[in-house]
Amino acid sequence: MIENICGWIAQAGVSPARAVLRGTQQADWLVIGGGFTGLSAAHTLAELHPQSRIALVDRQRAAQGASARNSGFVVAYERPDSDELAGRSLNEKYLDVTAIGKAASEEVRRRVATLGIQCDLSDVGYCFAVHDPAKLEEAEAQVRTLREAGANAELLGSREMAQRLGSPFYQAAIWCGGGNGLLQPAKYAKGLLDALPENVSLYENTEISSLERLSAGGIRAHSNSGEIEASQVIVCVGAFLPRVGMADRAVFPLELSASLSRELNEDEQAQLGNAAEWGVLSTRAAGATLRLTRDKRLLIRNTVEYRHRDLAGHSLAVRRARHLQGLQRRFPWVTDEHLQFTWTGHLSATRSGEPRFAKLEHGVYTAAGCNGSGVARGTLWGRLLAEMASGGQSALLTAVLNNAKPGWVPPQPFFDIGASMRLRYEAHRATTES
Repeated sequence: MIENICGWIAQAGVSPARAVLRGTQQADWLVIGGGFTGLSAAHTLAELHPQSRIALVDRQRAAQGASARNSGFVVAYERPDSDELAGRSLNEKYLDVTAIGKAASEEVRRRVATLGIQCDLSDVGYCFAVHDPAKLEEAEAQVRTLREAGANAELLGSREMAQRLGSPFYQAAIWCGGGNGLLQPAKYAKGLLDALPENVSLYENTEISSLERLSAGGIRAHSNSGEIEASQVIVCVGAFLPRVGMADRAVFPLELSASLSRELNEDEQAQLGNAAEWGVLSTRAAGATLRLTRDKRLLIRNTVEYRHRDLAGHSLAVRRARHLQGLQRRFPWVTDEHLQFTWTGHLSATRSGEPRFAKLEHGVYTAAGCNGSGVARGTLWGRLLAEMASGGQSALLTAVLNNAKPGWVPPQPFFDIGASMRLRYEAHRATTES
């Protein structure tokens, strides 16, 4: 039986457990969700309001949810779509969104530096790579657009990719640096958790089920074991806003699965050409994400599904087999013995690709819909949510609000059917890249 164990979390270790919420507690601020966004919001609130009481709650263990389970890409520059290329209709919007991405990447580096977080943060950049060159259309125009946006970008052929990765699989790629980076996500999340200021009280294994408006204007958050009364609430639960009793037709969850190998020995590293750490993103949504980590492990993520329940048991074993197959297409010498960890995690997505970032009602704020860029954007959104809720204004906050147009998600079962069909279509399109 394959156990659902996140290799990132196993490597990072766990922080001491915090108490479950009991009875009625009072706070000035309540943050719901202990991932990148919630932890960043709590840090920012503590900085802005050092005398205030800040409560942070997580339905499981903080810093061990979806944030710790992602692939660890720090995204400043997204690969531009055809209509976002220089001189085309959406290029100006692309530049605006990229400015937000660069600020988000810088925010991660600021947190890592000021809090002294050891999370293997690297500025090596990463590649947008393809096995089928037809899936990297207008590559030279993409490189020019990335450079005009401020990135370091370079078009690579099959020979350069083989030298970098130790595999002849990829036939073309765009390497992008100058802000794009890699880190160990569970170490980063744990670092944010362990550095929480003293005026932040954390409650774990506490699921908030509803928010009640009090007559005096405050908000009471209910859980099975207790409640918290606060003046303002920041909700950072990704695609699961309904869990706290609030309707949402903007964000939906996608379930991904990944596997991480054991450390490669010297002979195996030699077969990779003793490559330094690297990261690869597919140009197709359902294509494979790969990494060679700093400690010489191979990571692969090549499944994405619309599901309401977590994968487990036989279903997880089937996905693990797909991971192994994907690795063997690139590195034929890899065997099942190499795979040490396999796990699942959720990604919060929107139809438009833009975030859900809003004041929901008086005293209640939320951000979600990272669309695969949660390390950097989640960190930045936590800071900006706290600043917005505190009455702050900035050009960056205004830019995020102007781009926060996530689109409308139809009700079930219509969306379920449509989402499942779309993902099957994307998986078919990405067959050569999985």
